[in-house]
Amino acid sequence: MHRYLVYVLAILLLPVCLWLATIWPAWYWGVGGTLAVVVLGTWDLLQKRSTLRRNYPVMAHFRYGLESIGPEIRQYFVQSDLEDVPFSRQQRALIYQRSKNEMDVVPFGTLRSTYAVDYEWINHSLAPTEIAHSDFRVLIGPNCAKPYSASVFNISAMSFGSLSANAIRALNEGARRGSFYHDTGEGSISPYHREMGGDLVWEIGSGYFGCRDDAGGFSEEKFVANANTDQVKMIEIKLSQGAKPGHGGVLPAAKVSAEISVTRGVPMGVDCVSPSKHSAFSTPVELLQFVARLRELSGGKPVGFKLAIGHPWEWFGIAKAMHETQLLPDFIVVDGAEGGTGAAPAEFIDHVGVPMHEALLLVHNTLVGLDLRDRIKVGAAGKVTSAFEIARTIALGADWCNAGRGFMFALGCIQSLSCHSDKCPTGIATQDPHRWRHLDAADKATRVHSYHDNTVRALRDLLCAAGLNHPSELGPEHILRRVSPVEIRSLASLYRYLAPGELLRQVPDHAVFHDYWSDARSDSFQPPARIQALRTSKSR
Repeated sequence: MHRYLVYVLAILLLPVCLWLATIWPAWYWGVGGTLAVVVLGTWDLLQKRSTLRRNYPVMAHFRYGLESIGPEIRQYFVQSDLEDVPFSRQQRALIYQRSKNEMDVVPFGTLRSTYAVDYEWINHSLAPTEIAHSDFRVLIGPNCAKPYSASVFNISAMSFGSLSANAIRALNEGARRGSFYHDTGEGSISPYHREMGGDLVWEIGSGYFGCRDDAGGFSEEKFVANANTDQVKMIEIKLSQGAKPGHGGVLPAAKVSAEISVTRGVPMGVDCVSPSKHSAFSTPVELLQFVARLRELSGGKPVGFKLAIGHPWEWFGIAKAMHETQLLPDFIVVDGAEGGTGAAPAEFIDHVGVPMHEALLLVHNTLVGLDLRDRIKVGAAGKVTSAFEIARTIALGADWCNAGRGFMFALGCIQSLSCHSDKCPTGIATQDPHRWRHLDAADKATRVHSYHDNTVRALRDLLCAAGLNHPSELGPEHILRRVSPVEIRSLASLYRYLAPGELLRQVPDHAVFHDYWSDARSDSFQPPARIQALRTSKSR
């Protein structure tokens, strides 16, 4: 009977409350509350959709309430400072402190176990250097008519539509103040991107938003109109993203507001579809021809592409096409599978795509092996929040880093994990004006700028401690990792790095190259004949 305890008590109390209300009118509030519980319990017993509610009338709703705030309970009361699911309390606290220009020092020693497997550090020098500034730059597209000098730390792709108007305003104004770039995401360039005047990298996805014809294909005329604005510094073709590589998307017609319609160039009242692949090209060579065409149409601005690594033969096909045609992108951004600010199916978030470290190494090694690395810059994104993570990523092979969620924390994100619900409590990942209008864009822009500024200052201090003068001097030998309680290895000894031009001479003794390099084709993304034959044999 304990299952019905609350319901039965409400039934018994109802006549008592009615009697008391005849004496003291204030008890009508008690009558109303008790009656509501009785009605709720009766409905629970009569409905058939939920067995739990029929077995536990009224009481089941207490469970639902506790379950609904489970993430908050874990985040604030259960989760340890170092448990990064997806970001640790320590990571968030560091970003909050730096964005608010608060003291970010740590007392009484590290919280990390320095003897635990996977603990990492950077070795210091007995002859530290002094660097006068922290404005580290990377020149992208030096042979273009309009090359761009990028910061080593920038805002990763996050579209208007996923983020609110005031969030976009704050990010772009912060980027303008700090002279770093703001990637538009595939949702194109909104009025809120243009309003503040910060540097933009225009991301073009498979939906060609902002440069789309009536049939959903690529429009050169519309591309030229956007690409030739001074605010757009580079063009980035999105092949895939870390959150959901190989997966398209649909913005339901009901969510296609007048602003999104104008920004993306799609009609209102119709589902806004992002296909899973591009229609402007279908082979590696055609991709590079598209890159060259966009560079020409943009008046000579750097053009590159972003991808999350999947089937290695597809990336190898692009690399072979570069070598054969000498049509090179100015940059490549490697998006790790751990990245992604938007909502995605659970299977894609958890189990699709190569994590950033291995993906970056593969891209870097391939370009080095083809003697192309000095002609193509490489950016990387994937849970980068601190100066050490920037240093480690550059040491692995990147030229610069992007961050999405780190800058969301700078805006005030509390990791409520409600980005997909349109009920973001901080007004960042929502289109509800009753929520996002309370986000003070001017104040948050200051925080975005401060987070960037303090993080690159911390990077400068790390470089000085290591005896270096610029992030470009970082190499895998500078980062150490404990691989067992009694063994330490540098990244240079943990990973196989190719020698310049090695792929031009032989297939290296590297498992991925050994298995897939020879069979990769520059004229097709299709699997090698050997792989297709295996698939055919399994289907019989």
